[in-house]
Amino acid sequence: MNADTAAPVAPHASPVSPMLVRLADERATGALLRDHGTLYLAEGRVVHAESPAAPGIDILLTTGGRLPREGWQRAIDEAGARREVGRFLVDSGRIGGGELEICHLGALYDAAFFALAPGSGPTRFRYGVGHWIGQVRPVPAAAVERETLRRRELLDQVWPYPAVDTAPVVPRAPASGQSLTRRQRALLELADGARTPAAIAWALGRPAFHTLLEVRRLAAAGLVDTPPDPPPGARSGRGGRPVRPALPAWIAEVSADPDIALLRRLRDALEANL
Repeated sequence: MNADTAAPVAPHASPVSPMLVRLADERATGALLRDHGTLYLAEGRVVHAESPAAPGIDILLTTGGRLPREGWQRAIDEAGARREVGRFLVDSGRIGGGELEICHLGALYDAAFFALAPGSGPTRFRYGVGHWIGQVRPVPAAAVERETLRRRELLDQVWPYPAVDTAPVVPRAPASGQSLTRRQRALLELADGARTPAAIAWALGRPAFHTLLEVRRLAAAGLVDTPPDPPPGARSGRGGRPVRPALPAWIAEVSADPDIALLRRLRDALEANL
């Protein structure tokens, strides 16, 4: 993704955060605080993002095995007060500049996806506030909004029932002939019926969004249990009973000889629409 040349959000699309759009137009510098995280801006561009739902760049680097925990802590001690941790990591030879940019962009977009999630709490902006990581690769606010919308749409295309995003991941045995990728196997090895997708992302040192996406793929394949609760925002019918969304289009693909995984998906979707 080329953040500097990313196309802006379509004019007819509703912005994810009207305040972010306004701050970008004002070329503001500071911290945008929302229910689910914080975006840091410098002259209207997003330079960092944090969210309790997403592993930070420190987790991605250290848990992922790229950087020893001691090396990260030294960078914080030496350069945190100057807000130059990123520069220190590169100048000290602990990580290459290009590698840091890639990892930082991954952490930024990951945290921004959750920070920009719909919420009912107030949105605040603190002018002049910076982050200790410093400026690694500023990103246009329009690119952050566009990527956030793209990720929301992708999740719904894979499995349009967001209850799996916050529920403990409970594995199911694969059907005969059903295979798993290496990443899926690593995820399911940590699925103990208590860990949520976010907890698994932290344990693996992977971006939380990609873990959510993988869990939804597993749900669509019938490889994890799916919560029976209706998705948030379900409409109410007569007597206040929730009205479920229409069945996913893939249900029409059931053939005369369906496999077990497809039957599981069909059963889950039917239960969700009862």
